[in-house]
Amino acid sequence: MNAKILRLNKAGSPVAWLTRPEAATLVVREMVIWSMGDESLAMYGGYNRLGRRTVLKLPSIVACEGKIHRGSCQPPLENSLLFRRDQHLCMYCGEAHAIAGLSRDHVLPLSRGGKDCWTNVVTSCRRCNNRKADRTPEEAGMQLLAVPFAPNWHEFLYLSNHNVLADQMEFLKARFSRYMS
Repeated sequence: MNAKILRLNKAGSPVAWLTRPEAATLVVREMVIWSMGDESLAMYGGYNRLGRRTVLKLPSIVACEGKIHRGSCQPPLENSLLFRRDQHLCMYCGEAHAIAGLSRDHVLPLSRGGKDCWTNVVTSCRRCNNRKADRTPEEAGMQLLAVPFAPNWHEFLYLSNHNVLADQMEFLKARFSRYMS
């Protein structure tokens, strides 16, 4: 499993996902202020002269010094994150599709003044996207199954990692908006 470690700032706000080597560097350099979660992630080193292998156990969540960012940070809009936000479902017909069968649909088309932003895009299958064409859902006689929303930073971190551990999910989910709950 390619589980990553969730890095927090000193105030306890999530900053990023770390690889095991990145987290190990912070631990060994004593840059971790506090940690939480299971210490189930380990890195194995060489053998000492007694034949014992060195093991560095890493917590799943670490807090480090750094800037505390105030205000909202808008996550980048990427199709893979959009599709995951919408659970790989077409927001018009409700059918699940593989990534190859999905596309980004602008609720208010770009050609009509719509923006390429989280609150104006939904996941659509190619058939529904072609049917809707350059119209609004109302003009095309199609109903949206969910309101598009911009994920907060906690939701973005969840969407951007396919191997979220249970304790990391518990930490992040407590800070999800009502849209992702």
